[in-house]
Amino acid sequence: AVVGDLAQVETIIPPAADPEAFEPRPSDLARLKGASVVIRVGLGYDHWLDKLLSMHGDAAINRGGAGYVDASIGIPLLEVKGSSVDPATRDGHAHGLANPHYWLDPANAEIITGGIAEAGIRVAPEAAAKIIANRDAFLDRLKADLVEWEQLLAPHRAARLIAYHNTWPYFARRFRLNIVDVIEIKEGVTPSPARLAKLAATIREQKIRVIVHEPFEPEDAPQLLARRTGAVVVKLAPSVGSVPAATDFRALFDYNVATLARALSAASN
Repeated sequence: AVVGDLAQVETIIPPAADPEAFEPRPSDLARLKGASVVIRVGLGYDHWLDKLLSMHGDAAINRGGAGYVDASIGIPLLEVKGSSVDPATRDGHAHGLANPHYWLDPANAEIITGGIAEAGIRVAPEAAAKIIANRDAFLDRLKADLVEWEQLLAPHRAARLIAYHNTWPYFARRFRLNIVDVIEIKEGVTPSPARLAKLAATIREQKIRVIVHEPFEPEDAPQLLARRTGAVVVKLAPSVGSVPAATDFRALFDYNVATLARALSAASN
């Protein structure tokens, strides 16, 4: 979206892996060799990257370097712990500083791509005009897409949902949805029978019809709740590549919005 054909873009985390549970391998260090820019989610989501960058040793792509981008800088964060988030400590444990899933509000792409463009221009000033033009074209297309996405979900404004993981606050705020509760209250810990019973009661009492699930999360608890309550489990994509249809940033929202709108429409009939 920003660099276009000016550079080759690689990701360290495999597309279908859980980023918050990812453990880098020695071979991942080799992928940093020759990198001019490193982009991180920040807020502890990719805390493992610090070790890789330290081992790599290139100051240009370490914190403070010309090619280092913390994409969370400047984002209006949700679920902030304390009065502010200090940029110097933004790489603590995931969800420890604020909810890190900010890219799931498509409007935040303007801030995210701004930081990426600035880094690209710092390391390749001769490409500044092309980088700016690429970003502008991407944002123009995204704004048109956002109007369509909002229209698709407008009939379901304030719809109540249960999510497996606390991934969706930014998405819910943008599209005016209501995440009533989450199944997994602690990362990687299986919900207890008492927790599931409480969630089932909430689903029945509030007439919640959709449970949001992610591809790499366990399916047992969502499916059990669905059987007990009649709600449907809907698989949404938390990031690009996590489902085959989510091939890029815009396709991520095409998939999520269409999938959720379809499920909510069916549930209301």
